[in-house]
Amino acid sequence: MKKAISRRLFLSQTAKTTAVLTSGALIGGSFLSACSSSKKTISTVLPATGLDQTPLLYSYSALEPFIDAQTMELHYSKHAAAYSKNAKEAAAAENVKPGTSVETLLASVSIYSAKLRNNAGGHYNHELFWKCMKPGAAGNPSEKLSNGLIKSFGSFETFKNQFTEAGKTRFGSGWAWLYMDRDHQLRIGSTPNQDNPLMDVSDIKGFPLLGLDVWEHAYYLKYQNKRADYIQAWWNLVNWDYVQQRYESV
Repeated sequence: MKKAISRRLFLSQTAKTTAVLTSGALIGGSFLSACSSSKKTISTVLPATGLDQTPLLYSYSALEPFIDAQTMELHYSKHAAAYSKNAKEAAAAENVKPGTSVETLLASVSIYSAKLRNNAGGHYNHELFWKCMKPGAAGNPSEKLSNGLIKSFGSFETFKNQFTEAGKTRFGSGWAWLYMDRDHQLRIGSTPNQDNPLMDVSDIKGFPLLGLDVWEHAYYLKYQNKRADYIQAWWNLVNWDYVQQRYESV
């Protein structure tokens, strides 16, 4: 039986992985192994997230008709860019060691300011969000991830319905998540504002595999107040190859 890990031990173990996390690569399982007494072979190395905004892998118009070009341009070049800029300002003001990964910051975000929490969270969430989508991505996850979803939720359709509901019912602004918890179980949840499961202050904790932005700026120009329509359309864009990569890293 896996032993429960106290917050103090979790933060202590997280600190021990800082050298790995800040060296330019994040092992997906490092976060979970810091939270669990179980041992697991890590199959994939994921790059750590820096504070700089990375280029989109597709054009602003590439996700049409599901997400329009104007929304994408404003979302990426204004909203997301501001999170990166403000996070760098806050990190400098709070003497965060240069090169520290965003994952490391979020794991102990409770010791930092609200400005750093909100903006580092917003930056991380958006860097993940862009990669969780790609043009012409309609389809289903690969067999390994599909089997994991079926085992956890009963069926792929049940998973989609529960994830959709998490996004639809998130009060105000926030995110819906598929994440791996500390016991290596797939879970669905949501967080307010720019929080995410990596944060030590989050109500849900684990390693995020798939994230959906349900702030109004993500959909309002095309869908107005119809968040459910936006979520339904968004399923046509999910980059299951990338979600699978994250799944295999833990």
